[in-house]
Amino acid sequence: MEEREYGWDETIENPDEGDFVIFPEGVYPFVVKHFERGRHTGSDKLPPCNMATVHIEFDGGQLGTTTVKHKLFLHSKTTGLLAQFFRGIGLRKKGDPLKFNWNAVPGCRGFAKLGVRKYKGNDFQDIKSFVDPENQPAETPAAWQQSSRQQTQAPAEDALPF
Repeated sequence: MEEREYGWDETIENPDEGDFVIFPEGVYPFVVKHFERGRHTGSDKLPPCNMATVHIEFDGGQLGTTTVKHKLFLHSKTTGLLAQFFRGIGLRKKGDPLKFNWNAVPGCRGFAKLGVRKYKGNDFQDIKSFVDPENQPAETPAAWQQSSRQQTQAPAEDALPF
């Protein structure tokens, strides 16, 4: 398949979606607060393309909340990640085409696995994966205890893996 950029309102007929992996530690409920449309300027791994920066608030129960900025690149190289996100927030069923419905994204809820990565000596909270709705844990405070209260910020764009 030829690599190319996606448009904001595109439908992907056969997204190559990877399996969802559930990690009991670090899995937290979230709500999408809002998103911003933007542009990725390109890098060694990914050419210029549209980009959505999604602001996701995680609930850590007694630990409070944290917001993570997560970048979604609208490019054929990231089809599986896009399909996972839209399935994880309930806007796509397994086996269905991927139709970008950005107006419906704010307010969507789901679960995701959070991780921590180091960059230039600092820790950043990362979303490792979105949890398939069929495999989401029950929302119990005991499942929320591993979240951090620290507000996170995305690293500089030149630090991204793409």
